[in-house]
Amino acid sequence: MEEIISTNGFEGLGLSEITLQAIEKAGYTIPSPIQVQAIPEILNGRDIIGQAQTGTGKTAAFGLPALEKIDVTDRSTQALILCPTRELALQVCNELKKLSHGKRGLSIAAVYGGESIMNQIKDLKRGVHIVVGTPGRVIDHLERKTLQLDGIKMFILDEADEMLNMGFREDIEHVLTQAPKERQTILFSATMSAPILNITKRFLTDPVHVKITKKEVTVDTIEQWYYDISSSNKLEAMTQLYDLNELKLCLVFTNTKKKADEISEELRAYGYKAEALHGDLKQSARNEVMTKFRNGHINMLVATDVAARGIDVNDVDGVFNYDLPQDLENYVHRIGRTGRAGKLGKSFTFFLPGERYRLKELERFTKSPLKRGDAPSKKQLVDFKKTKLVDKINALAATDALKPFEVLLDEYTEKGIDARTLTAGLLQMVLKDISTVEPERKPRKEYADRDSRGSGDRFGDRRSSDRDSRGSGDRFGDRRSSERSSGSRFESRPGSSERRERSSGGYERRERDGGERAERAPRPERSESRQPDANMARVLINLGHRDYVKPRDIVGALAGETGIKGSDIGHIDIFDKHSYVDIPKSDIDRVLDGMRNNTIKGKSVSLEVQQ
Repeated sequence: MEEIISTNGFEGLGLSEITLQAIEKAGYTIPSPIQVQAIPEILNGRDIIGQAQTGTGKTAAFGLPALEKIDVTDRSTQALILCPTRELALQVCNELKKLSHGKRGLSIAAVYGGESIMNQIKDLKRGVHIVVGTPGRVIDHLERKTLQLDGIKMFILDEADEMLNMGFREDIEHVLTQAPKERQTILFSATMSAPILNITKRFLTDPVHVKITKKEVTVDTIEQWYYDISSSNKLEAMTQLYDLNELKLCLVFTNTKKKADEISEELRAYGYKAEALHGDLKQSARNEVMTKFRNGHINMLVATDVAARGIDVNDVDGVFNYDLPQDLENYVHRIGRTGRAGKLGKSFTFFLPGERYRLKELERFTKSPLKRGDAPSKKQLVDFKKTKLVDKINALAATDALKPFEVLLDEYTEKGIDARTLTAGLLQMVLKDISTVEPERKPRKEYADRDSRGSGDRFGDRRSSDRDSRGSGDRFGDRRSSERSSGSRFESRPGSSERRERSSGGYERRERDGGERAERAPRPERSESRQPDANMARVLINLGHRDYVKPRDIVGALAGETGIKGSDIGHIDIFDKHSYVDIPKSDIDRVLDGMRNNTIKGKSVSLEVQQ
């Protein structure tokens, strides 16, 4: 579909006057390309395939037509939006509430793991017109019958590719089959893999394909720089670049939660206001960190890719790729969080020795070149800070702001402190962190030692999680099949009927076509030949065949409630009264915490790590 240019702003897209007023109140004036293309088609009732990345305005592209189509006199749920993570679900829900200003009686709610399901049940019982949720929690509500889809007019899949990567394919299909056939279906995805296209062919009717190219998304308002730098010098270089570019709000991306904690700790030791954001944090802690970041109480947010899903802050002026992203798509998602709302943004990507070959792959993928930069020297930083201090003093001298302090200077002079000594003392307080007589700032010894040992692995850092160390080959060049990432490797033991059902799709067809549960498979014998993976922990779950639990139920619950990727979950063995699942050791605490007080298929679940 060709790009349409709107010369009338949002007024030319067919939206009602009350919606236009809400858009104006929200501060939007010019629709983005994806909004121009998608909104009229959705208003006309067409099914849509939208290909666009984070930062393109896709939430409003599907949200504004959804708000237009809601009948507030009908208390049933009329629109369902599925999102891969609770952060994104909350972001979408809050954006829709902002855009629905003035539409009285409209109810919007988010349902996701990590908080009490009872509060969500109370909201749903009161009547919610638009439900935004993660697949696992939506299925929980469907099985509890606290969410009814009989009145669904519009079904929206947001970031469908990420949901497949997290192992939600079967959950998505399950929910889609529960919704009325006479509905409008909208799917948004950054990429169009074969599994995504299979979903569109099966569940969408004569869809219109709207697409925003990567160049439109990433390069127009973002300066992209890269630096060749050793692991032990990354932190020093990042702080210097932050200071020299006078950044106020920046995101720092790393590949592991452990490193996110270490980097944020080091930044705070250097005097920067920094916090970490990753899957180990409880939802209340995440909300607190994000509130501080939005309000400017912290300036540097150090995050992993999964935790950063749903971050929507318009004033981010810089992004640091402290670690190269494991997947090329994540580079686009990362840097797309700066350069928003017409503002200029900057991204800084660090390449370790031996990683330079990835630069060309990155440039080919984004269709845009990265500029080579040199990490600033200590002298450059000192000169910069000196100049900035002089400029600030001259600016203050041009006003009356210094007069009270001139009086204070006279008082100190009368006490015997001469002006030269006083000035030198104040300069020492202001500029002590860049004093030329101080040695270069170095990470603490234990961090530097760990970094120096990590030059051998594929990202040059042995501190990466067990999850990273399991991946062999080049993940930039190895596009994992979506079949694998959607859960096909999560099987019962070889020879069990559970495995035969899963591989043939038999139980899926019976549940979809006849609505009947699959027959309970015989209890499989424990296979002694399978060698345990040293990077994985064996976890006992208190549910099994008698609870009608399938591998997809376990994968969906763990990925949806804890934020780990479905593709990281290992072998699953389902017995009559219990099950075993292999979880990366690095994610055990997050999984145990995330599943506490949660359910699988509506039944309370308990997890126990096996020794």
